Amino acid sequence: MTAGEMSSADRRAASREPAGRPPVGDRFRDFKEGRRGGGGRRGGGGGGERSMVPQAEFRSYYGRPILKPPVWHHDIAAYLFTGGLAAGSSMIAAGADLTGRPVLRRVGRLTSLAAVGASTYFLINDLGRPERFHHMLRVAKPTSPMSVGTWILATFGPAAGVAAVAEVAPLLPERGLLGLARRILPPVGRGANLVAAVMAPPLATYTAVLLAHTAVPSWNRAYPYLPFVFAGSASAAASGVGLIAAPLEETGPVRRLAVAGAALDLAAMRQVEHSMGVVSEPYQLGRQGRLLRAARAFTVGGAVGALLSRRSRLLSALSGASLVVGSLLTRFGVFEAGKASAEDPKYTVVPQRQRLEARGVAEVEKVNVPEPD
Repeated sequence: MTAGEMSSADRRAASREPAGRPPVGDRFRDFKEGRRGGGGRRGGGGGGERSMVPQAEFRSYYGRPILKPPVWHHDIAAYLFTGGLAAGSSMIAAGADLTGRPVLRRVGRLTSLAAVGASTYFLINDLGRPERFHHMLRVAKPTSPMSVGTWILATFGPAAGVAAVAEVAPLLPERGLLGLARRILPPVGRGANLVAAVMAPPLATYTAVLLAHTAVPSWNRAYPYLPFVFAGSASAAASGVGLIAAPLEETGPVRRLAVAGAALDLAAMRQVEHSMGVVSEPYQLGRQGRLLRAARAFTVGGAVGALLSRRSRLLSALSGASLVVGSLLTRFGVFEAGKASAEDPKYTVVPQRQRLEARGVAEVEKVNVPEPD
């Protein structure tokens, strides 16, 4: 029988896999594992196919980044810190007011007002023109973290301001119109402080959602952890100010909050630095890595000092200052890490390739699942 006379059955038999050769799905997985292992040719001791293509260099057209780096300046990094400080101080002030700690209440209210004022300045300065902040209040868009944050800040700011103004009530005369204001301001200030305290958790964490909502790799992948980093950092910073300015007999709750906030900050930051694969690298390298390592040292030192400084006014103040500095460095470190990840194509390309490879392996495994009889 000639080749042209070969029957269809014979052709099917000739096209079958040789005896003992593994199925195509197994060979594909071996090939993928060989590429990840970086080996050479087949049979070179690695067991399976090896990629003959050299490792790709991460370049982009004209040497430009794949992603456009954030246009934000360091005003936004400072805004991340002052917003958290304002939120944490407002919560401390509300708790101090309800538990009879007048000095701690005053410190919290004044710190909150000063910090939210600084936040407003940093935000408007980064926007470039003051009217842009006003224009953002024309629309309330629940799906936009920026829009939601603008309304949070617009609600929190006046409430914190009224609560801080109430602290001047004891300085007013007891009679006349000012005497009436002296009697009215304390309860009004308490109510305003409670409003600000309710808005404090969203104010402390919405900036983390805003960063994670971008396409910047090291911010976007950190979305499960950044709100906890910012909440813990805000609590630690506000507690630090309380330890600096309030008397020892009023700082018991603040010390506990400082330790809890520092622990939350450190635990969440560890996840950011070690659990996201290649996009965790920017948090460990370069200037931002040094900032975050210093932040960790200051935060740990401040938390330990808060526990040991119950009888020392000086040590208490030093511990508080350490917590404030640690929080500030954390915000700047996270900000710089995100910008660094946007500038290097590696942090955009590698996660995409990993997702594609995982999807390809999953599809092959799905194809090679034996059908039930």
